[in-house]
Amino acid sequence: MSTPALFLTLFVLGLSAYTWGRRRAFAVSDGDNRRLHSLPDYHGLYVALWCAGPSLLLLGVWFILEPLIGGIAIQQGLPADAATLTEGQRQLLIEDIRRLATGDIVVAEPDAASRSAADAYNRALSIAQATFSVVALSTALVGGFYASRRVRTGLRARNAVEDVARAVMLVASTLAILTTIGIVLSLVVETLRFLDRIPLLDFLFGLRWSPQTALRAGQVGSSGSFGAIPLFTGTLLITVIAMAVAVPVGLLAAIYMSEYAADRVRAVAKPTLEILAGVPTVVYGFFAALTVAPWIRGLGESLGLNVSSESALAAGVVMGVMIIPFVSSLSDDVMTAVPQSLREGAYALGATQSETIKQVVLPAALPGIVGAVLLAISRAIGETMIVVMAAGMAANLTVNPLQAVTTVTVQIVALLVGDQEFDSAKTLAAFALGLLLFVLTLGLNVIALGFVRRYRERYD
Repeated sequence: MSTPALFLTLFVLGLSAYTWGRRRAFAVSDGDNRRLHSLPDYHGLYVALWCAGPSLLLLGVWFILEPLIGGIAIQQGLPADAATLTEGQRQLLIEDIRRLATGDIVVAEPDAASRSAADAYNRALSIAQATFSVVALSTALVGGFYASRRVRTGLRARNAVEDVARAVMLVASTLAILTTIGIVLSLVVETLRFLDRIPLLDFLFGLRWSPQTALRAGQVGSSGSFGAIPLFTGTLLITVIAMAVAVPVGLLAAIYMSEYAADRVRAVAKPTLEILAGVPTVVYGFFAALTVAPWIRGLGESLGLNVSSESALAAGVVMGVMIIPFVSSLSDDVMTAVPQSLREGAYALGATQSETIKQVVLPAALPGIVGAVLLAISRAIGETMIVVMAAGMAANLTVNPLQAVTTVTVQIVALLVGDQEFDSAKTLAAFALGLLLFVLTLGLNVIALGFVRRYRERYD
């Protein structure tokens, strides 16, 4: 049985076990739920967990063991002359056999030995998968039968189900934390390797970014320049332009929708505005490169200004339009959540609607608005496609919005593509930039959190 079919079968068995558990609960209580410690739904979930839970755990184990079993089968089916191959050639041969077994395209015409190894690979996986399917289904049936026999009036089914749910949430939280720690550690390790080649002060305070290093000794350009100041200057410049567009427009739109617009208008305006968040960034990039940037250049030339064909202004304006929904939607939700009694109290004291908004609604919603702006800033800092297409990739140290600049995320992508060796300073610089960007973003979050805690107001 294939893995999707097995998963679907276990799902059906789990639903059947849930139904059977509820029926058993009704039967043992003679239809009177008050005699049960837990509701019939909890008894159904209890039986379903015993039926499908262990089998799903086995399914996770199978995902780990499947490539190992296939690798062992391929190793045993390799031709006799494979022992004379180098490690790289051996791994390439194993990958070709695996691709041949799964029906993918192979590099060269396979010989008889490779076909035989592929057949052995398929046979081993088929036998292992059939055995595993029998074990998983048997475990599900035995678990469901055992749990159904335990259904009685005094069974603490709710406690058991809640314990399982708590354990699942604990595992999920632990995985999220471990993933974060793993990401940070990987960045730190690779950054330390980068700093072995490039001095820290040159990286942090260097004014020139040109990470072109030589592939061989004696080549022209054998040492690049890795000053990060131009990259962060460009990132900050585009982010400031984007926020100058997004924050006023988004906040005013939120005030209108939450305080002035009728229910019918709000029901149409808010979803329409949120559509902007669903437009792919590459579409914004095309719009910026083909429409906004030429228009800005033409307007600048008509005013006698020297405007680059790729400018920070074009990228920032379009990026600001893209992140308007992040500010408007979240701010609207926060202001709508302000208790109506506060508004009525302000009106009772003689305040006008605009005064109520300025002196009551906005201060009460300030922590949420700050969170919305912070989310928009994070979105602007992490944007790549619009910058590539509208602002270019030139690492110019300038604060002139009419010139071409680049950002940290664009350079990270540029450093990790191509045929450069992974352990070169050019490639390792991407990890150093990533770690520095992570630290700066974390600092921004800490400052915003402190601001929110300081000015937060609690309402009953």
